[in-house]
Amino acid sequence: MSTLLIAVGAFVGYIIAYHTYGRWLSQRIFNLDPHADVPSVVLNDDRDFVPTAKSVVFGHHFTSIAGTGPIVGPAIAIMWGWVPALVWVLFGSVFIGAVHDFGALVVSLRNRGQTIGDIAGRLLNPRVRFLFLLILLFSLWIVLAIFGLVIASVFRMFPESILPVFLQIPIAVGIGLWLHRKGVGLLLPSALALATMYLTVWLGAGCPGIEGGGGALGAGVRDLNATLATWPLWVWTAILLGYCYVASVLPVWTLLQPRDYINSLQLISTLGLVVVGIVVAGLTGIDGQPVEFVAPAFEFSPTNAPPIFPVLFITIACGAISGFHCLVSSGTSSKQLKCETDAQMVGYGSMLTEGFLAVIVILAVGAGIGFGWEGNEALTGGELWNDIYGDWAKVGLATKIGAFVVGTANFLGAIGVNHTMGVAIMGVLVASFAATTLDTATRLQRYVVQELGRAVGDQAPALRPVMAPLTNAYGATLFAVVTAFLLALLPKPGVAWSWEAAGGGGLILWPLFGATNQLLGGLAFLVITFWLWRRSKPIWFVALPMLFMLVMPAWAMIAQIPKWVEKEQFLLVGIATAALLLEAWMIVEALLAWPKAKGVLEEALPPLESIRGKDTSPEPATATSGPNC
Repeated sequence: MSTLLIAVGAFVGYIIAYHTYGRWLSQRIFNLDPHADVPSVVLNDDRDFVPTAKSVVFGHHFTSIAGTGPIVGPAIAIMWGWVPALVWVLFGSVFIGAVHDFGALVVSLRNRGQTIGDIAGRLLNPRVRFLFLLILLFSLWIVLAIFGLVIASVFRMFPESILPVFLQIPIAVGIGLWLHRKGVGLLLPSALALATMYLTVWLGAGCPGIEGGGGALGAGVRDLNATLATWPLWVWTAILLGYCYVASVLPVWTLLQPRDYINSLQLISTLGLVVVGIVVAGLTGIDGQPVEFVAPAFEFSPTNAPPIFPVLFITIACGAISGFHCLVSSGTSSKQLKCETDAQMVGYGSMLTEGFLAVIVILAVGAGIGFGWEGNEALTGGELWNDIYGDWAKVGLATKIGAFVVGTANFLGAIGVNHTMGVAIMGVLVASFAATTLDTATRLQRYVVQELGRAVGDQAPALRPVMAPLTNAYGATLFAVVTAFLLALLPKPGVAWSWEAAGGGGLILWPLFGATNQLLGGLAFLVITFWLWRRSKPIWFVALPMLFMLVMPAWAMIAQIPKWVEKEQFLLVGIATAALLLEAWMIVEALLAWPKAKGVLEEALPPLESIRGKDTSPEPATATSGPNC
């Protein structure tokens, strides 16, 4: 019953937060205006700047920010107890994460869709722009390397997810062309896409539920899955990054936007099924047994685990607050909103939805996992929990993802879903979340590389010919995927390089992922704070989260550096030291600019006419007001 009460309480709490705190931010702080000009309209180029319905942008934004972060993070942090993990997710998402995402989106909307790095240069000074772009570059490298590894690992653990994930690509292209060129409503394409995707999941699982196992078709799919599961990690990483290159250079409405939208339909409907399963399981139990937490409520000293402070707050990133989200808000979503008031739903609402996903993960891992795990059929309840989570050092990536998939599949079983099908549905959910984050991160890295190329050329004109290939979409994207692939070719720490071992390179940087991600969130809060300060608006609600998110990741990295030195992990030491120095430099620059900034607006952007005269993109449409909203 406790799982049911938590799920319902969290859902109701998020609805209340959206209509109270979110509305206050929207109306009293950011003063969103339905008649304001927006970047997607005034800079419409039919490639990156495309006016889009808020439901489609919500789908893109939610699936891009979620990834596997709100799954893996809570699945680790629950080792300190489900209560600390749940409290951080609930309060962090409402008062920190959603404010961060919403603020970054609005600030970008008010600056013609510029990324947070570009905006930092104008709000503070040009040096900060370059520092911020360097931090973004390294952060996105880590994201690309890790998420490529995560998806490849999911494919090997749950090969039934491979076929559905790749069949989503032609479905997305078809939906994108249909919506963009025919101008039809969303209802029919959405229903057809959702039904088709669930059909692909059933096919990828080998046609479960049919007598005889689906005959030759089911057997053929199962044989194919078994073969694909043996492919090396680096092969999958190369395929995924190749897909990301194509998705990044195509117009956003062709693949990225429709795939994120149809994925959001599948993901939200799946979460809905899981919630129904939690409700039924909470009332009737699973296989006649009541559903209760098998994870401890509090466990401040798990075996071989680091201290809960500050590590809890960087372990659960997505789901509470994630710096990566500011890149999505300012990098892609701000270029697609066709109405300024849509920002509350997309920015604030998406983060609350992700927080609810993290709550579901805590329930699945803390309670749902207690009903069995393939290979551990003899163990259930607390014994199974201790066998899986007894030692921090032994809880690897497969364990974290597997615990979520199996736990939620058990909840689906409470409403009669075939267990094989349930595992397939949840495996596809994890892989799809990660894939949408990966392709969005590639596009974002393209923007960062292009901005860095222009910044270097502006500071050193002699280097402009060298930087020129990095300032166009194709060269910047190629740089992004090739460098990420080279990083991924590295073997796991302590393993000699070979083609069989290649592909685990993302694990080298895994210890830095949470800290650098959260540090980026603190720096984004710094930019939002300056934007408000220059307009003489209240800042307490962003200044307090900013201080928290600057201190916690720095504390975590400083605490880990001696251990990395002892283990001779000098790559981690070097990146962590560089991140800390960049953070300190930006804070110094901010302190110097602070006294002179209150009530003083930053330098205005150049007139639109001068921008249009320098490029060859189609003439932007004239901004309109009422019809767009």
